[in-house]
This record gives sequence, C-alpha cells and structure tokens, in this order.
Amino acid sequence: METLFEILAIVQIAAGLYLLWQSIQWLAYVRRRLKTDPGFFAPHTAVICPCRGMEPGLERNLVSLCEFAHQNYEVFFVLASESDPAYTIVKRVAASSRVKATVVIAGKPQNCSEKVNNLRTVVEQLPPEFEVLVFTDSDGRPGKSWLHHLVAPLTDSRIGATTTMRWIIPNRSDLPTALLAAWNASVVTMLGDHQKNFCWGGGTAIRRRLFEEIGMLDVWQYSFSDDYSLTMMVERTGRGIVFLPECLTVSYVQSDYSGLVEFTNRQVTVTRVYRHNMWAIAFATHFLYCLTALVGLYLVLSLTIASRPAFHVMSLLVLPFLLASIRGAIRVIGATEALPPFRAQIMAQSWMYILLTMVVPFLYLFNFLSSFGRRLRWRGIDYELISPEQTRVLTP
Repeated sequence: METLFEILAIVQIAAGLYLLWQSIQWLAYVRRRLKTDPGFFAPHTAVICPCRGMEPGLERNLVSLCEFAHQNYEVFFVLASESDPAYTIVKRVAASSRVKATVVIAGKPQNCSEKVNNLRTVVEQLPPEFEVLVFTDSDGRPGKSWLHHLVAPLTDSRIGATTTMRWIIPNRSDLPTALLAAWNASVVTMLGDHQKNFCWGGGTAIRRRLFEEIGMLDVWQYSFSDDYSLTMMVERTGRGIVFLPECLTVSYVQSDYSGLVEFTNRQVTVTRVYRHNMWAIAFATHFLYCLTALVGLYLVLSLTIASRPAFHVMSLLVLPFLLASIRGAIRVIGATEALPPFRAQIMAQSWMYILLTMVVPFLYLFNFLSSFGRRLRWRGIDYELISPEQTRVLTP
C-alpha cells in the first residue's frame, strides 16, 4: 500500500508542478492582455441577453448591459414568455435604457434548449446592419469597457471569436456558495494563450458574417449548448478563439447544496456530450487526485494507530494540496488585477478560492460520476441530450 501511495503521490506532485507552471503562464498572459490597447474597432454590435426567472441582482446586471462605453450598439433582451417572473424587470430596464434596448418574446423551445431558442429568435430578426453579435448572460455584471474590449480584437479576420469567463463573488459565505465559487474559479485558468479555448455563453463576440457562414442558426436548431456548439463550428474554420481576461465578468451568486449539485452536474454532463475528450482527461486527473488523497489519509491513520512513523507519508500527502492552494492564490491575483473595482471583495473572500481548491476535485469527481446520464434540468426545464446535434425537451 505504501508503494502504491508513493507512486500516486509522485505522479500527483509532478502533475501539480506542471499545472502550477501553467498557472504562472496564465497570470503572465493576464498581465500582458491588461496592458494591450484594444484599438478603435467599434462596429455596429448587437448585445443579446437571454433571460429566465429571477436571480440575485438581476436588475443591476441588466442595467450594466445598457451602460457600455461603446457608442454603436443595441441591446436585445429575450425571454420565452411574458409570464416569466423576470419580464417586468426586463421591460423596466429596457424602457429606461440610454441606448436602444428591445425586448423579444421567443416562445417555447421545440428541439433545443430555451436559451438557444431565445438566441436563434433574436438573430433571425436582426436587421442586416449589425456586423458583430455579442452573447451574454443575465447573471453577469460586466464593466463599462467590457463590450469595447470584447469586440475590438475582431478587427483581425484570423480571429474566429473572442470570449471571457465569469468570476463568482458569493453573496454569502456558506459552504455551498463558497464551493461553487471555488469550483468555477478553476475553470477560469482553463482559458489562456493557447489553441484550446472554448466560447463561454456569458461573454462571446463573433462577426455576423462568420456566424452565418458556419450555419450556426441551423446548428442551434437542435442543440442544447449554445457555447460548445459555437466552439465546434468556429474550430472547424481553423480560426482561433481568443480569451480576454480584461473582460472577466463578475457574477454575484448564492446557492444551497441542491443548486450547487444541479449547476455543477449540468456543466460536466454537457461537457461529456459535447467535448468528450476534455471530459475524459479531466475525469482521470481528478480521479487520481482523489484516490491519492484517500489512500494517503488511510495510510497516515493506519501508521499513527500502529505507532509507526508517518512523516514521509504526510509530506507526500500535503504537497499536492499545497500546490493546489498555490494555484488558487495565483487565480486570485489574476482576478484582482483584471477586476480592480472588486479587488477588496475578492480579497476578503480569497480563502474560498485558495483553501477550498484542495477539496474541489472531490466535487468534480462527484460531478463526473453523475454525468453518465443524459437527462438534466436547466432553470426549471428538463432536457435529454441525445447527442450534440439532438436535444429533447421533456418539460411540456
């Protein structure tokens, strides 16, 4: 057993050092991007925000979409029905917006998720003068320069899309909310200065011409995931997806255990269906981390009970945890530099991103083990993901 643990621990330490090096590279990329002048490219842009139901800070989130320092854009809020609880707030925000804001009712989805159906409906109705499409979510609160920074790089025709990621700031410090924040923070460093980036539905920009060339409306007609399906189609063109940490989007969140499990399981299940190779590698990585930790803890307890020295086992056990915490600290540094107005809030809750990083792999392992089914729930609607190109809506 000790030999097995030593082998597992050495593998984990090597993997931890490699991931630490990647985190350092990620932080260097963040700092380079923050010094980059976005330029003056400001095409006529449609900002499309699907909404469903109430969430913390919804009205302030939607107002932020109407306050960008970008002169040439319009906002489109889209819901499935006027009976949606968010409809009154959406109408009020649109009516008081300083930029033109339109509320669109898309109706119920048939063979795709409600979010995808909402997006398709707006794009189909857009006048031809819109050159760039920006997709965002109602749970994010982007800054005033967000839109310009997200769109400006598209002046380079070699770029297929630009994207960013959410940074969760918990509204409260209970364990499920803190775990959700730490879980999400680990996703942020998956994006960087490389060719494996993926579009995030809460903040992605793409030229409308390219969107039409790759036939996204047809692809979305039967898709559950807006962002993974868009990622696949952009990748097929050979163009890159550029991650913009300067557009990191704050999301104020609170969750209970049920909400935590539903959200994290859904994300991992969708990943298994749309990007199976990524899912498999992540599954193996987290499984080995958890196995090493459990075997190490068992050995430490066994040796202690037997009054035998356990220092060497304890040392090997602690190192992977320590490396994980250091990576969490690097994420916090990057987030505070990318989000200066929220630095105090992030630092006050930094323990979540640093200490809970050590146990987040156990949550991920639970998610992986729960992701073998194809049924999931998203904002009160049940779906079955038959394949990346086929979705069944189960809720009438």
